[in-house]
Amino acid sequence: MTWHVLGAGSLGGLWAARLAAAGLPVRLLLRDPQRLAQYHAAGGLTFETDGVCRRLPLPAETLTDRAPIHRLLLASKAYDAAAAARALHARLAPGAEVILLQNGLGSQEQVAALLPQVRCIFASSTEGAFRRSDFHVVYAGAGQTWLGTVPPSPAPDWLGELAQAGIAASWTTDILSRLWRKLALNCAINPLTVLHDCRNGGLQAHAEEVAALCAELVELLVACGQADAAVDLQAEVERVIAATAANYSSMHQDVAAGRRTEIAYLLGHACREAAHRQLALPRLQALEQRLRAHLRARGLPQD
Repeated sequence: MTWHVLGAGSLGGLWAARLAAAGLPVRLLLRDPQRLAQYHAAGGLTFETDGVCRRLPLPAETLTDRAPIHRLLLASKAYDAAAAARALHARLAPGAEVILLQNGLGSQEQVAALLPQVRCIFASSTEGAFRRSDFHVVYAGAGQTWLGTVPPSPAPDWLGELAQAGIAASWTTDILSRLWRKLALNCAINPLTVLHDCRNGGLQAHAEEVAALCAELVELLVACGQADAAVDLQAEVERVIAATAANYSSMHQDVAAGRRTEIAYLLGHACREAAHRQLALPRLQALEQRLRAHLRARGLPQD
């Protein structure tokens, strides 16, 4: 079965390239004829790993193509996911599977509500990838991807295809715990790298601020019924900071490039959940206000 991939950015491009390199059928979905023309002009998707580039002339089409879709990897930004679901609603066959590979929380539930006729599979990944330029994705570090549904359901048979493509993936009956854990990691690292204008490793000079945020994030996770996701959070945040010390966070990259961030689905989601539970988390709430002011000063969206 063909893998349709919407979102030829870092992780979407990484999945598309690895699936295609393994000989599996992949088609890219691009937003409009202009974007499709740019893709063809680039000669396909360039996949770079260990400094070696390989160009993959994957077939591509626009969202308005009429061919039915049975398996979709939706790897758009969180703030674009709902619009993408609406655009593809008519093309998704009954019982189709849609893998949602977004940062943060909130967008998954939006998409699932819009697509009641399909099986929505939530994904959380620690794979490292970035775009060197349009349609040029760089594999920056091996990681793990967890997949699952809410409520839990049996694993799909295509997990073997991911293994064939070298994508380390596991099926879990508690995908929300994985997503909450990653959201907490992102909230403890990404906003601070923006406000301090530093690489991840630069946060080692702000250890007390990181620790205070982790303490409040643990409170939030426990209050949201995600105690397992709270275990040893600070220790893992510190490990991630050390392991990715030379990297700029995705949020820092977005702000530096003048792009919209996913604040609403990361720090914004955390603060909304705290407010809903009347949970006072002053450092986390102050961090959100500082980040929104920072974005506003640069003329960037705050949602």
